[in-house]
Amino acid sequence: MGTSETPISREAVQAKVLEVVKPFVKDTALLETITDKTDLINDLKVNSARFIDILLDLEDAFKIQINDKEADSMLTIGDAIRIIMSKQVNN
Repeated sequence: MGTSETPISREAVQAKVLEVVKPFVKDTALLETITDKTDLINDLKVNSARFIDILLDLEDAFKIQINDKEADSMLTIGDAIRIIMSKQVNN
């Protein structure tokens, strides 16, 4: 997906975020109740090492770079979507 293409929809971003996060969640039952407010670490029981892997995979999946400040503010699924959507608009 090049930067000159139409930005991806929020629903498509959400679906892709969940696809990236899914392999890092050990208790798959937790995936059934995900909302924008779902906390990656506390609700999905993702440890800090896996969180870094999620960040790297999100960067690869969306062809973006997430800086330290953004990573620090990416606490929930909604935060991840918001940050990714802002990168799509700014590209």
